[in-house]
Amino acid sequence: MSSDLLDALTALEKQKGISREVLVDAIEAALVTAYKRNFNQAQNVRVDLNLGVGTIKVFSRKDVIAEEVEDERLQISMEDALLINPAYEVGDIVEQEVTPRDFGRIAAQTAKQVVTQRVREAERGLIYEEYIDREDDIVNGIVERFDARNLYVGLGKVEAVLPMTEQIASETYNPHDRIKVYITKVERTSRGPQVFVSRTHPGLLRRLFEMEVPEIFEGIVEIKSIAREAGDRSKISVHSTNDEVDPVGSCVGARGARVQSISNELHGEKVDIVEWSEDPMIFVANALSPSKVLDVQVKEEDRSTTVIVPDYQLSLAIGKRGQNARLAAKLTGWKIDIKSETDARELGIFPGLVEIQEEKSVEESELVDVYTDDELGLTTSDDAEEVDTESIDLYQDEN
Repeated sequence: MSSDLLDALTALEKQKGISREVLVDAIEAALVTAYKRNFNQAQNVRVDLNLGVGTIKVFSRKDVIAEEVEDERLQISMEDALLINPAYEVGDIVEQEVTPRDFGRIAAQTAKQVVTQRVREAERGLIYEEYIDREDDIVNGIVERFDARNLYVGLGKVEAVLPMTEQIASETYNPHDRIKVYITKVERTSRGPQVFVSRTHPGLLRRLFEMEVPEIFEGIVEIKSIAREAGDRSKISVHSTNDEVDPVGSCVGARGARVQSISNELHGEKVDIVEWSEDPMIFVANALSPSKVLDVQVKEEDRSTTVIVPDYQLSLAIGKRGQNARLAAKLTGWKIDIKSETDARELGIFPGLVEIQEEKSVEESELVDVYTDDELGLTTSDDAEEVDTESIDLYQDEN
């Protein structure tokens, strides 16, 4: 048995990375328990597993005392101890072999159980270490089964849980479907590591862009923020660390190929890509894309903005069920109150008509009172005084 056990422990050390010394210690501890259970012994014992010689021995351990012995299973008198070895002193521990005749069979069964358990624990530990390092990462999985609350996705070595709250409502999952999921959490449990994944997390969108757009993966283009309503529409803001690289164009790709690939992976989820700016006026105006913005008034004290848009762009700026405005607020981190140009004029908060330019910040003091129009011959603000603004059709169709 010893030779087979030695070979098994050596193989486990190489294949599973479990130290042979750790396994031997575990087997010896289990043999002590087995001895006490099978032979009705409550005394203090030690098991010696000698793999080199091929022996398993059980030793009782008794304390040497000078007083009268109260429990012969745990104590030995000084006189009896000196009969065994004259070198013993009070306080020493006397060991005597008490190995049962048929202890080898019990030892073999116990060793098998311990090794099996330790191998299982080691495998669980390795799986946990592998996936704890992949938290906040994207992985490929295969849909395996369902229950009333969760969907289970096979990741190879482990089965991940995709809760109903993390599933996209518009998606339909079938067994054996291949899907990309985002690992949100990895936990240790009594049954092994438990991996939780998501299809709705904003991190999934971030990782998909990192995989699809080389400029993001290389760090040339940065994703500054993400606002997502999974399965319907998302917005991301991007910034380029290289002035020669267009961050929005890099993410969109030639003829929209890159963003379309990501949209297809998310089953048609629309993705708006806007350029990030330190200036909240420009950033908020960009975030409300595709709506045109006339003016953004910022209140730093409560991080709120009032955005003024042309009358015919009001519904576009707000979006269906307020979605565009809601996503823009999440993306920028600013409260956004959208008003039409007419309402803003009636409230006296919009005297100017110059559209916010995305290329540069426009100070309020620089706002002029009319649009410049080549057909009217206006090229500077000085000419504005000679024009009757009431006669200008601001939204005249160019065609």
